[in-house]
Order: sequence, then structure tokens, then C-alpha cells
Amino acid sequence: MRIEIRDLNFTYPTGVEALRGISLTIESGEQVAIVGQNGAGKTTLVKHLNGLLQPTSGTVHVGDWNTKEHSVAKMARRVGYVFQNPDEQLFSKNVGTEVAFGPRNLGMSAEQAERQIKDALTMAELSDKTETNPYDLSPTWRKMVALASVIAMDTNIVIFDEPTTGQDAASSARIANVIKVLRERGKTVITITHDIDFCAENFERVIAMSQGQILLDGKANDVLGQDEILATTYVDPPQLTRLGKKLGFKQTVRNEEEFLGELKK
Repeated sequence: MRIEIRDLNFTYPTGVEALRGISLTIESGEQVAIVGQNGAGKTTLVKHLNGLLQPTSGTVHVGDWNTKEHSVAKMARRVGYVFQNPDEQLFSKNVGTEVAFGPRNLGMSAEQAERQIKDALTMAELSDKTETNPYDLSPTWRKMVALASVIAMDTNIVIFDEPTTGQDAASSARIANVIKVLRERGKTVITITHDIDFCAENFERVIAMSQGQILLDGKANDVLGQDEILATTYVDPPQLTRLGKKLGFKQTVRNEEEFLGELKK
């Protein structure tokens, strides 16, 4: 399901101009990371994809739908959004009920809903926690509950807002595996992140934003190799990228596999 954004501008009621002339296309099945300092406009941008925000001017299309013409509830059939803070979206008495809410309210058949619920619980490693109140879990596991509740809805597009914030290494690995599975299923995954190493390991396309505009947009290696422009967004390239430059590698590297390949050369 293609996303097309054309000349998107957005100004908050306070007068803050958060987005200025954003135009981009995200093809169906792409994995895209959006990086940039706080206040760059990242979250404001992605909230336009499910109708939580509407353009001051310009257009946002998700598939053949103009987001101005559809409610947030209807957009939820196409775009799933995992908030940075899971406490902003968890409300049920136990994990099983929380994960079941989305698919059952989308009008899925009982059989399809149960299949989606079971799949999401398994993917998030929550199958043994279905009777637990989400607020009896650690913040790390509450994040996984929020993630599973969105995955269960089986949307074509999934947005993660800072998925690794406050997460330990094991949880970050679980989230990376979820993204891998979604990629294999042909889902479009868009992630806002300050975790540049997580970005480098898991995404092929990177968009760097600053002051409501896109400064860089392209293949991860190309974007992460432009350290001078990234510096203006207060984003440092991954550690291995910086080390590769110090060692004089001709190619920009972004993960361990690429680093070792260049080192052998």
C-alpha cells in the first residue's frame, strides 16, 4: 500500500510551524527509519498517516485514500501505530483482552481474529502472559503488549515511535525480530528512532529531518555516510560507520557484516 505525501505543511494552533513542504513517497513493503533531533517534526509527520493530524495544506494518501476524507477509526484498518509510551494506549484488564481488542473491533471473523491474536502474542513472546494485567508488567514488557495489540490488527502499514527507548538488549532484539517478520510478510514499517545503531541494523532507507523539513532521504549507507549533514540534525552516524571512516574504508559501512567485509578487503 503506497504512501504519497505532497507539499505537506502543518502548523499547530499555537502557531508552531512543525512541517514545511514535505513531499515523499514510501512504496508498499518498504522499511523506513526517520531520524532527527527532538522537535524536527518526525512524530508530527507520521501522525498524518493515520489521520491523528490533518494537513494545514498539502495532501497525504495511503493507498487510494486521502486521509482528509477518512476518520481515524477507518484509517486504523490500514495504519497501525505503536506509541512511544505504551501507557498511552493500554487500557484492558489483561494482556489477552488488550491484544484482542483491535482485531475484534475491525470486524474480523472470530476465526481470523483468534488467528491474528495468537500470532501477535507469539511474535511478541507474550503467550504465557495473557492473564496478566499489563500494568503488573515491567515497562519493557508493556511495550511488547502495545506492539502486539497493533500487530494483531494485521494492518498493511505499521508505525513504531521510538521502539527501543527504555528497552534492554533482549527487548530490542525482540523488536528487531518483529520488524524482520513484518518485512518478510511484505508489510510497510516506518520507525521514528534516536537509536542510530538499531536504525542501521534494521532499515534499508533512512530519512533525516530537521526543523520540519527533510534534509536527507535515501539508502541507509548513503544517508548515514553524510556525517556533516547529519550533524546539523544532532544525529551521529553508527559507531561502525565512524570507525570505518577513521580506518579509511572506501565504502560506508553500517553494521558488523559490512564492516568485516570491508576489513577483509
